Amino acid sequence: MRIGLFMLANRDVPTMVERIVKAEEEGFDGVWFGQVLGPDVMTLLALAGPRTSRIELGTSVVPVQLRHPVFMAQQALTVNAACNGRLALGLGPSHRVVVEGSWGLSYDRAAAYMREYLSILRPLVHEGRAQFQGQFFRVNVSFQVTGARPFPLLISALGPVMLRLAGEMAEGTITWMTGPRALEAHVIPRITKAAEAAGRPRPRIVVGLPIALASDAEAARQRAAQMFQFYGQLPSYRRMLDLEGVQGPQDVAIVGNEQQVEAQLRRLADIGVTDFLASVFPGGDGDDAQSMARTREFLRSLLGKL
Repeated sequence: MRIGLFMLANRDVPTMVERIVKAEEEGFDGVWFGQVLGPDVMTLLALAGPRTSRIELGTSVVPVQLRHPVFMAQQALTVNAACNGRLALGLGPSHRVVVEGSWGLSYDRAAAYMREYLSILRPLVHEGRAQFQGQFFRVNVSFQVTGARPFPLLISALGPVMLRLAGEMAEGTITWMTGPRALEAHVIPRITKAAEAAGRPRPRIVVGLPIALASDAEAARQRAAQMFQFYGQLPSYRRMLDLEGVQGPQDVAIVGNEQQVEAQLRRLADIGVTDFLASVFPGGDGDDAQSMARTREFLRSLLGKL
């Protein structure tokens, strides 16, 4: 199981680029950025491309409603050329409260929208042309981005319909706030079955969770409950927490001492998780910076061993 860092673009652009460079120097397998408010993460990855040489540069995730699939293909191929083929493009439909409440767009039939989106994006990425007519899009276009090549497409699939779509049309899924029980019983079997039925390779299972080394696991969970409370209120994550049989995000956070944290990570690897995205948070030992640095250092010691 590969280990990457999940980050938010919540600092100035030069600082974020330096964080990506540092992650590569530390040996992490990838850096993945969620696209919320603030800097455009695709631009950040393009800027980091020439400064790095090995690390995978991922989005987790870019909402599809704000970028037409033709523009997304052009932008992502350009970014992939800038980072010499190391882009992993994670896409998602976001959440109704964001799409309708903040952007004033429709969230209806989000899975059908995503299927049409991939029906255009995928051939543009792989062949440089797409011809498609559907309910949401009518496209007939071809173009070339010199020096670009295809890259993995992953989607934030959690529900049955989206998991089937991910298995049929993408390289895998990216999850957040989804624990091992829900992954093993719901996510991994559904996407794997869909990929097999479509004659596609075994999908990547990219799992993001909060993580912190802590001598007092209960105190760390209380900290996680405060920091990540919002995610437990979003319907898609709430359903995964309910499948897990837990109260909130704090109950799927990976916390504890070195042995406990390693055991939890090994369980993820054993059930078929291919990539772990570490959302490092301060677990309470020392000041926040020291606590997070200790967790990162421990994760470094596990690289290539899970």
